[in-house]
Amino acid sequence: MNWLAHLFLSEPNVEMRLGNLLADIVKGGERHQLNSTIQRGINCHQIIDQFTDNHLIVKRSKQRINSNYRRFAGIIVDIFYDHFLAANWSEYTTISLDDFTTEIYTSFQNYPGYLPVIVKEVITRVKDKDLLGSYRQIAGVENSLLRISKRLSLRQKKIFNLNPAIIELTSQYTEFQQDFQEFFPELHLYVKNWCLS
Repeated sequence: MNWLAHLFLSEPNVEMRLGNLLADIVKGGERHQLNSTIQRGINCHQIIDQFTDNHLIVKRSKQRINSNYRRFAGIIVDIFYDHFLAANWSEYTTISLDDFTTEIYTSFQNYPGYLPVIVKEVITRVKDKDLLGSYRQIAGVENSLLRISKRLSLRQKKIFNLNPAIIELTSQYTEFQQDFQEFFPELHLYVKNWCLS
């Protein structure tokens, strides 16, 4: 799952939510400088990823991705699933998506505790471009694929272009949506049970 789903599934406090976001940004020893609630949020992010990566419905979604992009099918499906969560938000909560994202952005920017500089930069960028809310439109998905392509290209020192994978979403929209609608309630229940344990 991508950032919107991680934040939605998190326990509703700023440090758990920060942990769910930070898991993709803060690695290794830097994590030990974060408080125990943020680290629990990181653990939550990891159990979400593990459950998602091993689920048969998600594997079915990954098989829908063209072989040209299959190596990155997990990333692409995560982004597609965030689209379906955003586009069908009212099916999962009574809080509007705009209210939810505003609360996230405000609480992150006002957080008084220690955060690595890179995290503060990411939070500012996510807020300024409303990246979480942008997933409700196909254009937001395309922009996300473009940002990931740029990051992969920089990291691997090789050109990556995942943008054409948007065709997978538009040509199989109903199939991906059905996969998400089957999968997400199972993930939601799994995370709820983990939070109670």
